[in-house]
Amino acid sequence: MEDVLEVYQRPFDPANPLICMDEQPIQLHAEVREPIPAQPGRPERRDYEYRRNGVACGFMFTEPLGQWRRITIT
Repeated sequence: MEDVLEVYQRPFDPANPLICMDEQPIQLHAEVREPIPAQPGRPERRDYEYRRNGVACGFMFTEPLGQWRRITIT
């Protein structure tokens, strides 16, 4: 862990950028029943049941010292 943290302490070098990557799977859901609208004193209510609409995957690449990021959803 100390070796990894040491990498983040290095000064910015455009010839050798520090690039970080993270991946996040995302489930896509659809409502099965219409939500009941909010009324005075009651919040909007939604049913727990849903229809699965597939999955997506989010990839985020960042260079924290170069101050840029790129996000791709597939």
